[in-house]
Amino acid sequence: MAKYLISFPSAAMVVPDGELEAVGRDAHAVIEQAKAAGVWVFAGGIDDDVPPVLVSADGSVAEGGYPWAPPLDGGFTVLELTSRAEAVAWAARIAKACRCEQEVRVFGFDPRS
Repeated sequence: MAKYLISFPSAAMVVPDGELEAVGRDAHAVIEQAKAAGVWVFAGGIDDDVPPVLVSADGSVAEGGYPWAPPLDGGFTVLELTSRAEAVAWAARIAKACRCEQEVRVFGFDPRS
């Protein structure tokens, strides 16, 4: 079994007026399905209202994230699945619920962490 990261950037989720409540309901339904199937690890999203800080190895702190990288935002789901095909199938469910494409990656889980 591997863990898969299914995600989307905030800009990808363009919800028509009046559909946000339905999106939330549908997305939570998929999460409940994943929990019932025993594949759910965690899910959530980056809080865009809280700006990131960059902490250096010496402990110094700078406002903002990596200046050279695109912003990290959006929604994230980690599921433990038997195959990439199964991850793609779950991503399709999430994409339908969220009304936006989802990116699928193998999540490099460290069991000693």
